[in-house]
Amino acid sequence: MENYIEVRWHGRAQQGVVTAAKLLGEACLISGKYVQAFPEFGPERMGAPVRAYNRISDEPIRLHCQVTEPKYVLIADPTLIGVAGVADGTPKDAVFIVNTTKTAAEMRQALGLANGAGRVYTLDAGKISIETIGRAMPNTPLLGALARVTEIIKLDALIGNFRENYAKKFSDKVIEGNAAAMKRGFEEVKGE
Repeated sequence: MENYIEVRWHGRAQQGVVTAAKLLGEACLISGKYVQAFPEFGPERMGAPVRAYNRISDEPIRLHCQVTEPKYVLIADPTLIGVAGVADGTPKDAVFIVNTTKTAAEMRQALGLANGAGRVYTLDAGKISIETIGRAMPNTPLLGALARVTEIIKLDALIGNFRENYAKKFSDKVIEGNAAAMKRGFEEVKGE
């Protein structure tokens, strides 16, 4: 059996979940892991539901299909809870990271998780991104939170990869704003 970590991202078009999956994949690749990062969406329009996926392993990944049993679920838009199957296929020890102003206990209830099932973490990634980047783009704060609550990737690897791979595409202000957003996501995530 293959040994890999599966991550599923839920958001809406223009919230950066496809980019976040790509950033995570790139950072893991640079860290010596085998990775997959891919989106699932149709003919999108702004605000339409979007999913993105990652598989990460120390060994080559031979599986090429949707992620159906993710251990890690990141939710950029909590309005998708209850309508987009965000908890579908998750194991009992799944980890949920939700962009919300609500508490982890409130989100546990909204997700329909039984007591003792999974771990739930929250952060106001929208507010963080507005304050650091200048627009509501919750993807990079969620990446910082992922680095804090899991051992998938280190925060320094995420930030280093972002600076290296996107410096030619974005201004220094955008690069440093996203780095600050990742750091704040790492620092501000809370769980039960």
